[in-house]
Amino acid sequence: MIKSPAEIELMAESGRLLASVFSYLDQQVRAGQATMQVNDLVEHFIVHELGARPASKGQYGYGFVLNCSRNEVVCHGVPSTGDVLKDGDIVNFDITLEKNGYIADSSKTYLIGNVAPAAKRLVQTTYEALWKGIRVVRPGARLGDIGHAIERHAKRAGYSIVRDYCGHGIGQEMHEEPQVLHFGRAGTGLTLREGMTFTIEPMLNQGRRSVRTEADGWTVVTTDGKLSAQFEHTVAVTRDGVRVLTLRPEERSLVSA
Repeated sequence: MIKSPAEIELMAESGRLLASVFSYLDQQVRAGQATMQVNDLVEHFIVHELGARPASKGQYGYGFVLNCSRNEVVCHGVPSTGDVLKDGDIVNFDITLEKNGYIADSSKTYLIGNVAPAAKRLVQTTYEALWKGIRVVRPGARLGDIGHAIERHAKRAGYSIVRDYCGHGIGQEMHEEPQVLHFGRAGTGLTLREGMTFTIEPMLNQGRRSVRTEADGWTVVTTDGKLSAQFEHTVAVTRDGVRVLTLRPEERSLVSA
């Protein structure tokens, strides 16, 4: 669970590479694209441009390098040639990358074309909720502080938090301890210590928080058919705060905000 400074630097390198995947996708994702096309672009970029490994491929028997969760899909959406991005969609791409034995995990929800104001507001609030959680991370804080900060922000905006899925420890394995809930009471849960590394990845729904898994065994959707959005970063607890290991270039100003 506790990583050495050398291990965290290796994770930071994986995180830097993963951030560059999203910078690449920023120029690629558009209406008319099948999600399988995006999957193939990302696989080529990770393997041939970055010399890294897409860590999701083969994990738990999963056959692809990313999850693509569009509109009412909450998480674990499977790329397909028949799943085509349309104007007005929101879509989350969740990608993991391994370099030198260490894994980074991140996701971003994209706005495709002319997106309705209500959908934009959901996406923006989810992103804000992620950062509310990140900003309470420091030695001595509790896991419940993270969940409380996220849940409070979501509820104030009128959204529900998905409780069925959570963040997780990460390092040489994709999923390690601890589990990081996106709801909870401040001052409860595991005490954070320098060297811990984990993901924070809130999923906010427009409607009820209840979800169901479709027949493919992977794709999770809202039970009421309303929109869901997600963002994710991998973080490390530092001596005096938090380091976002998957920070993207456009987010650098947020670290000190």
